[in-house]
This record gives sequence, structure tokens and C-alpha cells, in this order.
Amino acid sequence: MKFRLPQAYFSKIMRAIIEFEMIERGDNILIGLSGGKDSLLLTYALAMMRERTKGKFALRALTIDPMFSENFDAEALSRFCASLDIPHEIEKVDIAGVIQSSPKNAPCFTCAFFRRGAINRVATERQCNKIAYAHHNDDAVETLLLNLLYSGQIGTFQPKTYLDRTDLTVIRPLVYLREQEIVDAIPYHGMTPVKSPCPIDGKTKRETVKKLVADLTEKNPLIYEHLASAMRKNGGGEMNRLWPAAKSRKEMRESYDRFMHE
Repeated sequence: MKFRLPQAYFSKIMRAIIEFEMIERGDNILIGLSGGKDSLLLTYALAMMRERTKGKFALRALTIDPMFSENFDAEALSRFCASLDIPHEIEKVDIAGVIQSSPKNAPCFTCAFFRRGAINRVATERQCNKIAYAHHNDDAVETLLLNLLYSGQIGTFQPKTYLDRTDLTVIRPLVYLREQEIVDAIPYHGMTPVKSPCPIDGKTKRETVKKLVADLTEKNPLIYEHLASAMRKNGGGEMNRLWPAAKSRKEMRESYDRFMHE
């Protein structure tokens, strides 16, 4: 197959793979293929990478059917994977039922939890040692703000994460690509993205944060660059500017006693 992805895309993906040591010879990688624009590009790019490295690693793809509708159709995704010589499976997971039976729980958290669990299980059953997700640079920046605004924590996902409970490694080869670049890449792989079956698609906290970043960047073009820079450990100095962790009641009592009696 003749791949058409421009060198600029390939270089950014290669940079992520090399910098974070994502892929090694003999890896068996399971791709999380939702059918959205991001995972389609990831699947296409990894197939291209596999060809250029002369089969250094193996690929297979998995699509989760969350059972939000009765007419979930992944046939087009199977054809897409077949054209790339990538085995493709569909796994039904009744996420819709779990959300309905637990209305007090955050639906996005529930969905992500059960998706990850199913993907981890299938990866283990298929003797894969790595899972590839299609998170891009905008996702990382938005996650940084989501954690800060809604959890009071500073952090985002890592480009590469080892899961010691399952002995699997999660990799995110698209972390240096912006979301608009992924939109612009659709003509190169030629596959029309599948609409998300999620009933609250476009109405999540992530969408709120995405709009916030866009609005702020429109007023100051450096906003996004500064947020992206804040994700990196630049010599460790920045973290030293944060307040120390809050003391426990016991520690506060000891400090109080020293202040009052010493």
C-alpha cells in the first residue's frame, strides 16, 4: 500500500516515539480504534510506521461498542483496517447500562473506566504488550486545565505509561500533533470519521475547557503555547514555586506546640 501522510506529520509522530521510547522491536500493539478522526489517523500512521521499520512491531485494532444504540456499525472500520493489513475486533461493553444504573456517577468517568478495562483485558488475551491511544496535544492541554479547574490538581496524562497491574504499556504517538492537523489529515487516509455514539457528545466538561482555551487564545495567541509549556518539567524550578502540601492535623498540632512552648 502506498501511504500518503506528509513528512511533517510523520516527523512529529516519529519524534514522540523516539523521545518517549514508545516502540521497541517485537512489540505487539493494540490500537484503540473508536472511528473518530484521531484514532483513524493513529491507525493509518502506525501502519505506515510499521512498513517503514520493515515489520519491527505488530499491530491489531479494537473497537468498543458501548451499546448506546442498537445500530452500532463498525463494518467500515473493519474494511479500513483490512486495507492496512491490521486485524480488527469489536467488543461489546454495556457502558450505557452501567451509566443508567448509576446515575450519580460521572458518565464520562464511568465510560472511560469500562473502556479501559475492556481494552486492557483484550490486550492481555491477545498477548499484546502495548496499547496505543490517539490522544493529541490539545487533549493534553485540556486535561491539564480539567485537572486544575475540576480536581484541584496540576497534571496531565503521560505520553507513555506503564500499568504494573496488567504489565501493559500505554503509548500516545500523536501527542505532538494539534487537533486541527488531525482534521486536515483526513484526506490523506481517506476514511470518513465515525460519529460518536455518546449521548452527551459535545456537552462535556472537556468541551467547556476546549472552548475556554479557544476563546483565550483568540485574545492572546500565546495562551496555548504557554499552557503546553506548563506541561513540561523544565529543570524542575517551576514546581518549587508551588506551596508545600497541606499539613495533617497531627503535624499542625506539633507545629503549634513548638511555636507556643519552645
